[in-house]
Amino acid sequence: MLTGELVRLRPMEPSEAEHLWRWNSDPEVMRWMDEGYPQTLAQVARRCEDRPVNSYDDVLLGVETLDGGRLIGLVRLSDAQPEIGRATFDVYIGEKDCWGRGYATDATREMCRYGFGRMRLHSIELSVVTENVSAIHVYEKVGFVREGRLREVFRRDGRWYDMFLMSMLEGELRD
Repeated sequence: MLTGELVRLRPMEPSEAEHLWRWNSDPEVMRWMDEGYPQTLAQVARRCEDRPVNSYDDVLLGVETLDGGRLIGLVRLSDAQPEIGRATFDVYIGEKDCWGRGYATDATREMCRYGFGRMRLHSIELSVVTENVSAIHVYEKVGFVREGRLREVFRRDGRWYDMFLMSMLEGELRD
């Protein structure tokens, strides 16, 4: 388990599928994410049961509050490639009453610390919809920089949106 100032990052239990299903079914939570196609709770539970164990290629951890141990979101490093020392980062806080309280920042910082330290990554990258101002604020606060812009690649509510490509190199993580 990884422990920050506000959160603990730990492996997810298959019994926590209901959290994922509820978060992924909430349009507000999924506003700036690709939610895929609707799934039943049984389908999400089966996916959680069948999920491979965490490995260098794909590390998925639950974000749990230190004060109370409540599961509030997810953090992930995926597509890790040891030959080039790069991985893709994702985070989301599914419990809306926890938004804006520093949990995403702490979870992001701890997962990046893990990626650079334990996984010996050189670069962590992500993409984010340009209108997702709160996420961009979190990413820049911990050290991610904008590297580029993909034009009109995300569709929501009948409109196309741009995405920023962001990355952080080893040694750029801010405390």
